[in-house]
Amino acid sequence: MAQPQPSAKKQQELQVQYSNYKNTLQQIAQKIGDVEQETEEHKLVLETLEPLPQDRKCFRMINGVLVERTVKDVAPALKTNSEGLKKVLDDLLKQYKSKQDEMEKWKKKNNIQVVQQ
Repeated sequence: MAQPQPSAKKQQELQVQYSNYKNTLQQIAQKIGDVEQETEEHKLVLETLEPLPQDRKCFRMINGVLVERTVKDVAPALKTNSEGLKKVLDDLLKQYKSKQDEMEKWKKKNNIQVVQQ
């Protein structure tokens, strides 16, 4: 037995909700990509600084201003930032998974089947 077709208004509401889910997932995925890239940059800098003498001068960008520091000053701050970025990344991945699960439940509840072209 075929399911009754929802009204045009209901179909439009469902389409808007589906688009909202897709847009939210896309935004979270973009943030994940940005944080992953920043984490990789931190890792590369830390790997570069590791073999250098602790008193060697280096430069760091802080709020758009290039400041002179030593490796001893910069490396701990970079490690802290890198760990923070990993936590943010974990949170974003959990948020993405949660939103994806929510969307799947919504699709089942509303009997939505997506046709890929």
